[in-house]
Amino acid sequence: MLAKLTSKNQLTLPKRIIEQFGDVRYFSVEAECGRIILEPVNTKPLSVVREKMEALGITETDVREAVVWSRKWK
Repeated sequence: MLAKLTSKNQLTLPKRIIEQFGDVRYFSVEAECGRIILEPVNTKPLSVVREKMEALGITETDVREAVVWSRKWK
């Protein structure tokens, strides 16, 4: 099967391929050994992430401090 690259660098994938992935709308993209590799990514709503953080006891202050800490290493 062929996929067409448009003038805007958009890739049109064959319907038969996409149907195998259900409702997936995002794919991780990597280049390896002259090949383009697409892997489906399941995204979650922000509310799910916030619930998980709350369950783990991670606060907004913790996140803010982690961002400040990580920016020191640039």
